[in-house]
Amino acid sequence: MPHSLDCPHCAKEGPALRAMSDAVLAIAGELSMEGALKRIVDVARDLVDARYAALGVPDGHGGFAQFITSGLTDDEIAAIGPLPRSHGLLDALLRDPEPYRWGDVQTDSRYQGWPDTHPDMHSLLGVPIVARGDIIAAFYLTDKEGSPEFSDEDQHLIELLAAHAAITIENARLYERSRELSVVEERNRLARDLHDSVSQTLFSANLVAEAAVTLIDRDPAQAKVQVAKLQDLVQGAVGEMRSLVFELRSADIDTDGLAPTLQKHIDVVRRVYHTKIELEVSGERRFNAALEQELFRIAQEALNNCLKHAQAEQISLSLDMSKDRVALIVRDDGAGFDPSDPGLRSKRLGLTSMRERAESIGADLRIDSAPGEGTTVTVEVPLG
Repeated sequence: MPHSLDCPHCAKEGPALRAMSDAVLAIAGELSMEGALKRIVDVARDLVDARYAALGVPDGHGGFAQFITSGLTDDEIAAIGPLPRSHGLLDALLRDPEPYRWGDVQTDSRYQGWPDTHPDMHSLLGVPIVARGDIIAAFYLTDKEGSPEFSDEDQHLIELLAAHAAITIENARLYERSRELSVVEERNRLARDLHDSVSQTLFSANLVAEAAVTLIDRDPAQAKVQVAKLQDLVQGAVGEMRSLVFELRSADIDTDGLAPTLQKHIDVVRRVYHTKIELEVSGERRFNAALEQELFRIAQEALNNCLKHAQAEQISLSLDMSKDRVALIVRDDGAGFDPSDPGLRSKRLGLTSMRERAESIGADLRIDSAPGEGTTVTVEVPLG
């Protein structure tokens, strides 16, 4: 039967439960699994007055993919060394779905000692984190402050928190899988672009080469013209391949952030196409992974349109990251077009892709252009 703050068992836990409720709301706002798990571990330690706390996520190979701690200093963590293996009691809590409470863990037969640089710990509360019947992680809380061991109420609170931790871990895994699928889809699209582009260029190059062979004896001057065309086609194909191969490489947005990754991309595109491309950045901050990824893809698509369709000589990008919004603007001095042309969406799928990406992050996208007057693409995302 579910508990409420009015039941006798939970009456004395009211403040703790309210604190946990506030913490769960804060955890929901975390943008990364690492950040969310760190917040959960800190909350767990505070809720039950533990001196130390940890949350271990097994890697399925006898170790931990993640082992997040609370209560240890950076120097202590560095001194302890690499992540622990899942043995002894650490392993037991990943196999048995029942919580574990002990006044002095060092008297348990499964206790295998601490490393020399590890703090000496005694009382232990261990709670597995279960999702759909499988143990996906576990809480380890040690050294209850002001008491020789953890209580029933402590166990109850951590069991409730474990349910939220399970949801957080599962959601993070689903998000990672969706990102992996998005990467595969994007790579497939780029592979098709590469195949189509190279096929068309090779076909054209073959025709020009045949013309050059036919003219080489009859009209050497005209044959030279055809050979020059052949060189242009080959150089264009090489540039196209370099650009697409670069796009197939994973961007470093997660590590470097939007602005540095965009600058890296522009540097390579500038070298390949020999086009003047400038980037101006205002403000310095990070956003959630989905927002940064979609803005980067929109910038890529807009830049690609400038190079392939607009035949622009100069392109400028500006990225304004203020407190209440982020704005991306891409301008070119190219041929321009009529954005109201009803047949445009079928000719330029990149425009459709940009609109769909903008909608997915709640952004406003505007395309201002006219034949002979260049194009400006503006994306604005309000931040609440």
